[in-house]
Amino acid sequence: MTTEELRESLLMAPKNGYTRLNDTQKAEMEAYCKRYMDFMTACKTEREATSWAVQEAEKLGFKPYTIGMAVNPGDKIYYNNRGKSIALAVVGTEPLSAGANICAAHVDSPRLDLKPNPLYEDSEIAYFKTHYYGGIKKYQWPTIPLALHGVVYRKDGSVVTVTIGEEASEPILMISDLLPHLSADQMQKTLAKGIEGEQLNVILGTTPLEGEGSDLVKLAIMKLLNEKYGLIEADFQSAELTIVPAGPAREAGLDRSLISAYGHDDRVCAYAELEALFAIQNPRKTAVCILADKEEIGSVGISGMRSEYFEHFMGGLCDAQGVKLEDCFAASFCLSADVSNAFDPNFPETCERRNNSFLNYGVSICKYTGARGKSGASDASAEAMGHVRTTLNNAGVIWQMATLGKIDQGGGGTVAADMANRNIVTVDAGVPVLSMHAPLELVSKLDCYETMLACKAIYLA
Repeated sequence: MTTEELRESLLMAPKNGYTRLNDTQKAEMEAYCKRYMDFMTACKTEREATSWAVQEAEKLGFKPYTIGMAVNPGDKIYYNNRGKSIALAVVGTEPLSAGANICAAHVDSPRLDLKPNPLYEDSEIAYFKTHYYGGIKKYQWPTIPLALHGVVYRKDGSVVTVTIGEEASEPILMISDLLPHLSADQMQKTLAKGIEGEQLNVILGTTPLEGEGSDLVKLAIMKLLNEKYGLIEADFQSAELTIVPAGPAREAGLDRSLISAYGHDDRVCAYAELEALFAIQNPRKTAVCILADKEEIGSVGISGMRSEYFEHFMGGLCDAQGVKLEDCFAASFCLSADVSNAFDPNFPETCERRNNSFLNYGVSICKYTGARGKSGASDASAEAMGHVRTTLNNAGVIWQMATLGKIDQGGGGTVAADMANRNIVTVDAGVPVLSMHAPLELVSKLDCYETMLACKAIYLA
């Protein structure tokens, strides 16, 4: 063999995914990304994503899970976990003793949550106090358009949905920052301290009601909220209200090859596994899609991946077939669908190029996440990686291998460890992201499309 033949047969030569797509695939990619952008514009919280999933699933014949229900091949079932997470399944032709093929993603994203007593007035400006949720760079949140999303459990026991700042006719909210002329002290601080958590106060208004008192602007804001939503101030104590970036998902780049949106991490993978599940009929193994909450703070709580709501759902399906849940888990495979960091030439020092994901090279497969010495990782076995490699290659999916930056730069986690702790073979995979955890993140259309194809391949494996 010549040197060139040896090189071709023995060495890897990664190629930009666009060199591997034909015109039909590119058209399918564009159509898929348009649907994904519509989803991202509509769904900025875990509640909104769960509600959207329920509505779309029911259109396609999915039925809500009930205790003791019969389970037959081809059945489409979902379990809405208190409106904040969801599990869906298409029952396979093989029994659950043969295991399930699972794709799991989270639908929460870093944001600002309102404190229980958020409304106050200072210097005749009304504000909301917030507590940031998940890993954010606090300095990125002032001076950008913000919107209010969430639900309120009112005094009379009714629940009202609140959304302000998304329509062009609606006002946006904002957090102020210092002018450069008076920032001498601020500019000496580290980025972590330039804006403190207690300074992330959202401006609501400045117009006072007529009358006497030091709370006339606050009262005016409360009056507006009462007129529109029937709220009183005490209702904030039984509310889940969130501040998120305002505005729709947008195409980015002069060539429109990227998508800019809030919350790609991790609704980009959640949508991929949802659409993939909706497209399949009568899989060999039961295909299960999980949209979980609370990943950004450790997957804890009743709606997080550590909750036993997943056991409740899968246990019910297993009971209907006379299968032990632990036997099902032991024979199952899970693709922990979560994003990776895309290589950014502006910050090359944070990444090890030989083992980093790149835009337009397809879905990123990650053997382990964690921090430094793989702490907190689910370190996938050779057999697990081989299964993914073979499955994606056989399906013609464009994929790449990656780790999360240089060893001692930091790290991160996914739901992979929570699934692996259930004795389910698990591998991480997802879309490479630029500006992860920023108010607006960037992803490649090609990588989004290939991640959906990867989820479909796993479901059908």
